[in-house]
Amino acid sequence: MTLGDSLIVSLIGFSVVFIVLIVLSALIQFQSLVLGYVARSKFQGDRQETLTAQVPAPEEKALMTQRTDTVDTGWSAGELRLIGVDEKTAAMIMAIVSHESQIPLSELQFKMIKAID
Repeated sequence: MTLGDSLIVSLIGFSVVFIVLIVLSALIQFQSLVLGYVARSKFQGDRQETLTAQVPAPEEKALMTQRTDTVDTGWSAGELRLIGVDEKTAAMIMAIVSHESQIPLSELQFKMIKAID
């Protein structure tokens, strides 16, 4: 084998390796886009499920008890109904919603927090 033949064989080998690396890189980028889209749509679907409001049935409205023993802190965004939830758990739920939605707690208005069995 001459020097010219050896150079041609090595150039073909290098080009095959680089072509395979380029194909693998494109495949990884495509997979990243697909998985990112799936994860993003799943996250938004879960978020929409957790943020949907539940409208109580008329029978449940009659069973609801309204909390009136609120502490006067100077301002209020309205009344909060706690159904089957203690105040500590309700405070944690409100803090989590505020953190996950990145909306300050002072700008959120909660109407009702109900325990679901």
